[in-house]
Amino acid sequence: MFIQTETTPNPATLKFIPGRTVLPEGTKDFRSADDAGASPLAEKLFSIAGISGVFFGSDFITVTKSGAEWPHLKPAILGVIMEHFMSGAPVMAVGSDPTEIAPGEEFFDPSDAQTVATIKELLDSRVRPAVANDGGDITFKGFRDGIVYLNMKGACAGCPSSTATLRHGIQNLLRHFVPDVQEVRAA
Repeated sequence: MFIQTETTPNPATLKFIPGRTVLPEGTKDFRSADDAGASPLAEKLFSIAGISGVFFGSDFITVTKSGAEWPHLKPAILGVIMEHFMSGAPVMAVGSDPTEIAPGEEFFDPSDAQTVATIKELLDSRVRPAVANDGGDITFKGFRDGIVYLNMKGACAGCPSSTATLRHGIQNLLRHFVPDVQEVRAA
């Protein structure tokens, strides 16, 4: 098994591509070892000293470090990922749902439903594929008073360039296509 690695715009995060499906649908973001109980793979990755975040996309895993250096962490991470996939164990525990946002977690006024639908369509078709290339994900959280609130995940969470991505990229795109949008903020 050959696992590719790629750098991301976030220097604290590396993207690992195992060459097979990680999650068939949705994404999953683990910000601590306490959150990793739903995934045997995330638990194993958090057992490596210096790991502070794990994110699963459709065909990649991003790992965020704190304190330790990549030359020391990378071999251990590669070993855990390879061992996990070679064992045939599931990425997510049986019965766990990898979908991040439950419908009740989003917020917007029902009168803005058409605006929100347009925002989500633009995010899904134009923003999320590009962000996934960098090892992250951005999902809709809410819309209120002209402000779009987005969840930043994976390599995007804590990335030094995420503010620029939000303000100059996503905000400009949404303002162009959705006149009701005045601002974009991280939730």
